[in-house]
Amino acid sequence: MPLSTWANDYVHLVLATGRHDPDFVDAYYGPPAWKAAAEAGDPKALPTLRAEAGRLLAGVQAAQAGPDEIVRRDYLQGQLGAVAAHLARLAGQAFAFDDEAEALYQVRPPVMPEATFDAALTRLDQLLEGSGTVQERYQRARERVIVPTERVDAVFQAAIHAARERTRKHATLPASDHFRVEYVRDKAWSGYNWYQGGGSSVIQVNLDLPIAIDRALDLAAHEGYPGHHVYNALLEQRFAQAPPEGRGWVEFTVYPLFSPQSLIAEGTANFGIEVAFPGEERLAFEREVLFPLAGLDPQDAAFWARVQAELKLLAFADNEAARGYLDGRLDRAAAEAYLMRYSLRTAAQAAQRLRFIETYRSYVINYNLGEQRVRDWVNRQGGTADQPARRWAIFLELISSPRLPRALGF
Repeated sequence: MPLSTWANDYVHLVLATGRHDPDFVDAYYGPPAWKAAAEAGDPKALPTLRAEAGRLLAGVQAAQAGPDEIVRRDYLQGQLGAVAAHLARLAGQAFAFDDEAEALYQVRPPVMPEATFDAALTRLDQLLEGSGTVQERYQRARERVIVPTERVDAVFQAAIHAARERTRKHATLPASDHFRVEYVRDKAWSGYNWYQGGGSSVIQVNLDLPIAIDRALDLAAHEGYPGHHVYNALLEQRFAQAPPEGRGWVEFTVYPLFSPQSLIAEGTANFGIEVAFPGEERLAFEREVLFPLAGLDPQDAAFWARVQAELKLLAFADNEAARGYLDGRLDRAAAEAYLMRYSLRTAAQAAQRLRFIETYRSYVINYNLGEQRVRDWVNRQGGTADQPARRWAIFLELISSPRLPRALGF
């Protein structure tokens, strides 16, 4: 059978798996009748779906692919392998943290030694003013740059506008390019992009988590431009749309969250912040535009940027807390204490992050490790910081291609 037939069955399998895990289908904009059929009646039994995943994997591996479809076959194999692994976990198979990450995201996360985190804490100890622990002084410094709730929308809209304008100088976005911002509560995440198809997204921001000024730009670029919104729009435009605009590859009308695609999606969304606002340009924009809009002191901008540079490294503490907790070496109290010590969260913030880890498990690696791997790959292709035009070109080529981590040598 041609790859297109296996691709149709892949979409049906992903939708059917979503009946067992409401977080699994991140986006779908294929034929409405397929979704309606998947949602009708009782969910298909997990053994049936696991057998179907095995059948599809074997079929895709054996399928003939022309020169222009080899990358398509690799994509389907990678995605199907992750669907099969996720179904196995839903059926009760236990995975160690590292094994799960490799099965779902095609990378085996390295262990980050505590000495690396301790060194970052030492540098922060010298940087942060006042008395008390590093965590206490960090939280006091953070309080100075929290965006008042009544100013969040103005700050966020300004950040999105600037991120969009910078992205449009390099990327050809669909004529229908559009997003809507919603403010929500009681979520495990701080922000989320719900891609709707047709170049449209709904971006949700969780107001339960106070938004520091740096998070405004992070969320605008990560969830919007040139992050998730652009990633999904370009893939839809290039592959999902029918010819002659696209390739008519139906597998790109569905996005299973727990799949190798997510390491690319999250890694590029995080790295895209740096691509759009490199170095001093980010500091200047925050100091001259966002700090005044938020009613904050612009003189704090440079200091806060130095703090955030250390927090970038400490973000890997989330992986270690997740590994210890999910593998059973850390209980809840110990995992939260680890997050408080090494990611400088308050008790409430640590509990919120552990809630995310319980929900999304090894997915946490996609943010920090994904960003690191994407940056390394773009740099290897000549997209270094001193070559901004080349960096944009390589970055955009990656987010509009079906390549998965293994194909990039991750």
